[in-house]
Formats: sequence, structure tokens, C-alpha cells
Amino acid sequence: MVKMMTNKEVYRIWAPTGKKWTEWVRPVPFATMRIDTKRYYVSNTALATTMFEENKFSNAAIIVDLPGVQSVEMGIVLAKLDYRPIPIFNGTIEQEGARSTVDNRSIGNALAWGASELCKIEISDEALPAFLTDSNRLHRFKMEESLFDNSWDVYPQDLPSADYFLSNGIRKIV
Repeated sequence: MVKMMTNKEVYRIWAPTGKKWTEWVRPVPFATMRIDTKRYYVSNTALATTMFEENKFSNAAIIVDLPGVQSVEMGIVLAKLDYRPIPIFNGTIEQEGARSTVDNRSIGNALAWGASELCKIEISDEALPAFLTDSNRLHRFKMEESLFDNSWDVYPQDLPSADYFLSNGIRKIV
């Protein structure tokens, strides 16, 4: 029987102590995550793997801005290519029984799945960062008063400064 991880254990896998870049992992989705028992399906990411093996990504940080779950999936693909996936999701889930503008619950489920995948991958200490965001984060279409607006933005403090990137050998951001 597989042991269910707590949200704190999931967070520690995504943000291991003392590893470069992990100070930018946002704790919000981990703090509010309710790990569901349903199975999580992962799409075929073989095409993405070949796309990132090209030389144009050497010395580059990557910002993955796909719909939530797909962003986590791409983070795992990049981890297999020795990038350190850094989730910077910053949205909360809605209260039980409420509806929201952004589906952050599925991101929590994907992060739990991703944690179990990351346990199987050895990422070097010098791995380049891949920052994971949700392209759906800006859904702010409140069609009714009772809809919970859990949209979010990316701010300068959510990513390293240009000087920090340069001092760590990163010359471009893709």
C-alpha cells in the first residue's frame, strides 16, 4: 500500500532544504492542498522532452506558463532533463462547496503526483531552474457575486533578480 504524503512532505520534495533556486518555491498551494485519493492521469510528454534537449536552452532559466496541471507535467519532464522545477503558483483553493475563478485544487493534486515522480529523479546541485506558473491564473471573470476570485499575479519578488541570474551563470530566460 502506498503511503499518502502530507502537504508538508510534498512541499519538502519540491523545495528541498539547501538546494539552489528552491527559496522561490511558493508555499501557498502546499498549505491549502487537500490531497485527493483519485488517480492522476499524466499526458504524453515525449515531444516536450525532445524540444528541451536542444542547445539553445543551455545557460537558460525556463519559465513554464501553461495551464496549471500541464505546467506541473512539464516541470517533471524538465526535471528528467536536469532542470530544477520551481512551482511559483500563488493561488488558494476555494472553500468546500464554493466555486472559484481558477482551478487551484487540480494544481495541488498535480503537485502531489509530481512529488512522487520527483522522488524517482536525481537532480544535480547545479541544475538550472524551470519556474512553473499557471496560465489560467489571470481568470478574473466573476459572472456572479458568489464566485470566489482566487486569481493571482507574478510579481518581481516571485523570481530572482537579473543580477542573481547572471551571478549564477544564466544568460537567458526562455
